[in-house]
Amino acid sequence: MKNKTKKYFNLNKKSVSGVITVVLMVGLVMAAAVIVWAIVTNLVSKQLGEAESCFMVFGEVTINNRYTCYNSSSNEFQFSINMGDIDIDEVLVSIAAEGTTKSLKITNINTTIENLVNYPSGSAGIKLPEKNAGKTYTYDMAGGGFSLKPDSLKVAPLVSGKQCDVSDTLLDIDNCLALA
Repeated sequence: MKNKTKKYFNLNKKSVSGVITVVLMVGLVMAAAVIVWAIVTNLVSKQLGEAESCFMVFGEVTINNRYTCYNSSSNEFQFSINMGDIDIDEVLVSIAAEGTTKSLKITNINTTIENLVNYPSGSAGIKLPEKNAGKTYTYDMAGGGFSLKPDSLKVAPLVSGKQCDVSDTLLDIDNCLALA
């Protein structure tokens, strides 16, 4: 009888160690899942936060086609930017012509930008339009290294120093003389 009791005890020890092994394995898997979840959630939230800041400005910075044209006699490019119901600190303006692109960063602070003046005053204190307003600028194409009419104009807002996607593009630029 002693042998039977001893065998019974051995079986119980094996089954208890199996249960402990399963519990430990489940605990390790759950701990690993929690760690992976925390890392992934942190990365996704950061990316969503950055994307959301640009999403909020989509369509809020536009080109006013009515006041955008090229003056062939003076080789000046006049362009107008409209701001929607949003506060933006900077806008990147890209002028493309003759296979070259010039980028101008216009901010909320009065600054001097080479070859760019306010229209019609000609003053050099360049600043973004206020909220729900527009502003027109004149770019000296010859001073910027261009001798022909621009091929395109693009505007892209910058939010927290990060450039968002292009919010508006103009590919067909009229001659100002033809509009007069």
